[in-house]
Amino acid sequence: MAGRNQSGLKARRQRVIQGLVESLRLSTQDQLADALADRGIAVSQGTLSRDLRELGVVKTADGYKLAGPADPVRRARDELARAIPQFLMGLRTAQNLVILRTDAGGASALAKFVDAAQLPEVVGTIAGDDTIFVATSDTATALRLRDTLDAM
Repeated sequence: MAGRNQSGLKARRQRVIQGLVESLRLSTQDQLADALADRGIAVSQGTLSRDLRELGVVKTADGYKLAGPADPVRRARDELARAIPQFLMGLRTAQNLVILRTDAGGASALAKFVDAAQLPEVVGTIAGDDTIFVATSDTATALRLRDTLDAM
């Protein structure tokens, strides 16, 4: 239940940020943080930076602006590319499976990034403590996915 509440707070915070960026001329993260605080939303600089990146907000000479409609799949793939060096310890195939190895406790987090990226080769994932099985439709697809993940 706490996870749902956190994601609801994040979604609300990001909607407010989006509205502020569209309606006010904000030139700094401090100004944006103050505007959020005025609306009862306390946020750290790190969280605000992540929110801006996730929303596709860019800083221009006229202040923060939405770069355009954010593509959630592209954003998820970018996040996967950042997560792979952090979590992935090993990578191999077994027929139509791609097996990803992580440190203890890392498999679930990495599998979440793989799922969110909606890679066309992925049929589904199963994560344990330090191992993820990524199912693909056939061996050739598994090899292609392995190469894609390895390149990240």
